Amino acid sequence: MMTTRAFNPNIPEAIRAVAADGTQLRYALMELSQQFPDAIALGRGDPDLACPPHIIAAAKQALRDHPNEVSPVAGLSALRAAIAEKLRRENGIPAQVENVIVTTGGQEGLFLIMQALLDPGDEVLVPDPRYTSYDEAIESAGGRMVMIPTDHADAFNLRPEAVEAAITPRAKALLIVTPSNPTGGIVTEERLRQIAEIAIRHNLIVISDEIYEQFVYDGWRHFSIGSLPGMAERTITLNGFSKTYAMTGLRVGYVCAPANVIDALTRVKALTTGPAAAVSQRAALAALTGSQEPVREFLRIYDERRRVLMAGLRELVLDYSEPRGAFFLWTNSSSVGIHATELSYLLLKEGRVLIFPGTGFGENWGGYLRISVLQSTDLLREALERMRSVVERYRLK
Repeated sequence: MMTTRAFNPNIPEAIRAVAADGTQLRYALMELSQQFPDAIALGRGDPDLACPPHIIAAAKQALRDHPNEVSPVAGLSALRAAIAEKLRRENGIPAQVENVIVTTGGQEGLFLIMQALLDPGDEVLVPDPRYTSYDEAIESAGGRMVMIPTDHADAFNLRPEAVEAAITPRAKALLIVTPSNPTGGIVTEERLRQIAEIAIRHNLIVISDEIYEQFVYDGWRHFSIGSLPGMAERTITLNGFSKTYAMTGLRVGYVCAPANVIDALTRVKALTTGPAAAVSQRAALAALTGSQEPVREFLRIYDERRRVLMAGLRELVLDYSEPRGAFFLWTNSSSVGIHATELSYLLLKEGRVLIFPGTGFGENWGGYLRISVLQSTDLLREALERMRSVVERYRLK
């Protein structure tokens, strides 16, 4: 059980007012950080590395050659075909063009999925902790979340028995996020095979968010549940270009699903945002068909930074779960003795380091921080030194 001091009444009202809302809490801390120009941002998950030049060149070429191009709602056929080919080659998913829709970022893909899939009262099984945009997407469609517990000792891998225990007669879908935001954990192939059997037995649809698939470390391997026998017809795979190719601002995501699901998503998209920007889609096509060496270099850099953070946190006597993938270290801060929301505020106000509290990813995580690797190694070392002064000042003796 975590021992903490009383919640500090001097925390700004803007933070206290949204402390129970993970998404709003993260945005409130980002807004507060603007008051500190020298703050080192280890909060958001947007890549800081430069988008590869050949992708930028493709976007420029598209603006010169096709400045008024409007894509079909489901996406440019060439890009959809390239995505399907990538999914067959890299993920083992038997995708064709009709199984792919291009979205305005992965976040839109998530909302389209829930709007098309859920009826009021349907339940979605969701691993906890989680990126709380899932909460909003599910609730906006009238769905209900059922939490699946995961734990530090198991590197936040998803346990098949916990999945099965969460199933009720109203359960319609299971959300899998691998690698995970916020924990950096992965769902291993062995467990995905067991979970697939559960999904088939209970007639569950699986929504597999694989946005961080290219960033897996220490010999661990990404595996797509949609590649397993009997799963292509019940799996909706969500992915995109923002993380892999440092294309966050270009807003290109995609969904792979059975053709009837893609048709439903396309109808919803046609009535809301319409097609993703054609210039961004042209850039995404260049990303898929061009050299993948920049992605390998990104992986090397993120791994180096990850190791710097791991070493620094050990020196601060802050435990963390094994970071097997993604951009984050899910750090157990309970030894400091301060609720994570207050600790994040103090780290920002006194240490000039922006870090998100665990409660930004679920109400049960007041003893955790999510720290991103998305700064240079020099800035990470500086951030660790700034954190040291705050942690040592407030740690329970």
